[in-house]
Amino acid sequence: MKTNESTTPPEKSEPEPHRVRLPGFITEQEIGLGDVIKRTTTYLGIRPCGGCERRAEALNHWLVFTNQKLR
Repeated sequence: MKTNESTTPPEKSEPEPHRVRLPGFITEQEIGLGDVIKRTTTYLGIRPCGGCERRAEALNHWLVFTNQKLR
């Protein structure tokens, strides 16, 4: 048996989130969908829980709002 071979499968690269351009709506900084929902619910007085953080993270990996031109 060779010692240089790895027994772990190669890591899958995480897919890039979808990017939506909304000029004039967002500052120069990108913001994820999860962060938008978290800010909105906090503004409305809904306190976040641990599940909210996980959902926000998952939504941020799915969709990002940007002000930059897309390729």
